[in-house]
Amino acid sequence: TSNAEKELPDAFLRRCVFHFIEFPEKDLMARIVRVHHPDLDQKLLDQTLQAFYSLRDIDGLRKRPSTSELIDWIAVLRRAGIASVELEAGMPFLGALLKREQDLLVFAEA
Repeated sequence: TSNAEKELPDAFLRRCVFHFIEFPEKDLMARIVRVHHPDLDQKLLDQTLQAFYSLRDIDGLRKRPSTSELIDWIAVLRRAGIASVELEAGMPFLGALLKREQDLLVFAEA
């Protein structure tokens, strides 16, 4: 588990084993996405990964999007019929990736 907003109680931590996991690089993330979206168009996969990692690199975000948000975002794009060509024009359904109003403002200013 992770909790960037507050410290976890000592009583909880005593019952845990700490193990740090690096955030996946693009190639591993592509494999993770393929498990959930095996028939995803390669161009759409490449573009969503590029947009996702660019978004994560924006300074000032309180909550950077995680793997689950990427998987959900791709599902929303596919259900909406968003093609890879259309994605080049912007980031539709940004609310699937950014969950805080402050982060949407930070994105708009970036």
